[in-house]
Amino acid sequence: MAGESDKKQQQGKGSPGKGAGGARSGATKKGGPSKGHGDTSQIDTGPKTPSRLRILFDGSVRGKITEKFGIKNPMAMPKLEKIVLNVNMGRHLEGTKLPPEKRQTVLDTLTKISGQKPVVVKAKKSVSNFKVREGFETAAMVTLRRDRMWHFLDRFINLATPRIRDFRGVNDKAFDKQGNYAVGVSEQGVFPEINMAEVNFTHGMNINVCFQRSTPALSRFVLECLGMPFVKPEEKKKKS
Repeated sequence: MAGESDKKQQQGKGSPGKGAGGARSGATKKGGPSKGHGDTSQIDTGPKTPSRLRILFDGSVRGKITEKFGIKNPMAMPKLEKIVLNVNMGRHLEGTKLPPEKRQTVLDTLTKISGQKPVVVKAKKSVSNFKVREGFETAAMVTLRRDRMWHFLDRFINLATPRIRDFRGVNDKAFDKQGNYAVGVSEQGVFPEINMAEVNFTHGMNINVCFQRSTPALSRFVLECLGMPFVKPEEKKKKS
């Protein structure tokens, strides 16, 4: 019995026990960064605020669509899928290349108003009438989805359109068979993010609002409920 007790005491002294391991782990934890006291740049500041138009669409416009068109299934509702901004640069081609200052102006404009880096599009076919050959850089485009799409549409409706000269409303007939809507802007200065004193030339852009599961009537109704300033009937009579 005495021999067995001596062996146990020797094993306890020779091998690291739980206390030693616990001391090591405790020292490691004490020396390293503890939870919640690391890099402050990674601290979550809270949930992002959704766009006003998205809240309006989910809370009010869906119910109006059900009342007017009888669409009760939420999966059959029209859905705003994406917004595509496109600027044509082909007319500024000098030989085989674009002037760097004009190219940079277009890219900076799209970056400021969209919050995304634009993509430069190259010609897929050669067209002699437009002096374009395959592989030439002819346009720049940005595709907006989700929150950035809703925020851009909000700024376009409430900030950009009131700054258009002699504005009488956007065209209410520019819908295709799938319900996608297209509108053009003649100069980039209508967006408040752009300072026209810093640009070297004026250019416009095409704005395409793309829908899913929609028709021209449905898309027009949705955009009208969101505040899109379509031309009024009395303005059409004045033009005619």
